[in-house]
Amino acid sequence: MAGWFARNRRRLGLWLFFLVLAGILLFYVIVPLVVQWGMNRVVEDEAATVSEAGAALHARLALADMHADSLLWRRDLTRRGRIGQADFPRLAEGKFALQVFTAVTKSPRGLNYESNPADSDNITTLAIAQRWPRRTWGSLHQRALYQAEKLREFAARTDGAVAVVTTGPELAQVMARRAAGEAVMAAMLGLEGAHPMEGDLENLKSLYAAGYRTLGLTHFFDNEVGGSAHGLEKGGLTPLGREAVRWAEANGMVIDLAHASVTLIDEVLDMATRPVVVSHTGVKGTCPGNRNLTDDHLRRIAETGGIVGIGFWSGAVCETTVAAIVQAMRYTADLIGVAHVALGSDFDGSVWTPFDAAGTAKLTSALLDAGFTEAEIAQIMGQNTIDFFIETLPRE
Repeated sequence: MAGWFARNRRRLGLWLFFLVLAGILLFYVIVPLVVQWGMNRVVEDEAATVSEAGAALHARLALADMHADSLLWRRDLTRRGRIGQADFPRLAEGKFALQVFTAVTKSPRGLNYESNPADSDNITTLAIAQRWPRRTWGSLHQRALYQAEKLREFAARTDGAVAVVTTGPELAQVMARRAAGEAVMAAMLGLEGAHPMEGDLENLKSLYAAGYRTLGLTHFFDNEVGGSAHGLEKGGLTPLGREAVRWAEANGMVIDLAHASVTLIDEVLDMATRPVVVSHTGVKGTCPGNRNLTDDHLRRIAETGGIVGIGFWSGAVCETTVAAIVQAMRYTADLIGVAHVALGSDFDGSVWTPFDAAGTAKLTSALLDAGFTEAEIAQIMGQNTIDFFIETLPRE
């Protein structure tokens, strides 16, 4: 046997080399691509078509969406992708004037809508596989800062076609440039949960300095600021959570109640002095589910002057169809008014949607067919969100 190994040492070495190389290729190249492809699918809704009137209206719109997780994935957002649901070229084709890009920094294993502990994390493996900087491997705060850096790097490569905005006047300026005929889009940063604070208010200040302007308080698990709709305790605000809400409001940061527990929503609304948003959600009136909003919460959010982003995936609207999205929008508009309804796609948020960013004319056409006026559709598809952020973001 020893003689056989001696005679075949070179061949065994080559086999070992190729096995290691294949393992590296699998982990760092193939697995991230397969995960992206499997989790962020476009499931074409054959029943949804674009009428001539719908196409003509859509061409005149300025769209705005409050939630896309595209920064999580290893994709060049300056190039049109074949996987995922959103990138700069597809957003431009879809007539987007504003996209909020949200930072996902932690996701529990076995993720579900009912109950998740906070003691596991899938993003660590993803960050390593996607070759994120080592500083992000063990720090949720650094993961958020890195995603902010990614957005600014992508925007810098567009020769002014994408502008990262942090103030109301900056967003208004982008809209004025679009009105003058420029092909420009605004991009904003938002947090998918406050856990990148890592329990320290100073880290929220650091994230604000990096450009984050919407503060989602929770994601799929309870954290240091409060309870998630999908957590174990599903409690309300912690003392740190109250401190974070007060600081955010004082500095023009918008509170996002997506994924929040019922108690957390109530407690934030009790103390809120500024309008709040729910960036991506469904409504219980058309799709029962513990993450979807009750009629009472919809009314209370509207009373603050806030807006509600209706999601595009089955967990929000119960079907992966355009009709289900329209049904949720109609219900919400009838209950609290068109002025409070917005887009909350959750593009690239590990969801399947009936169209990608380039295919949003299907939604415009369906809204027209559902009896919404052209002015109402313009509000829902973008103007509500644009006006909201021009008014609520810091002035400088």
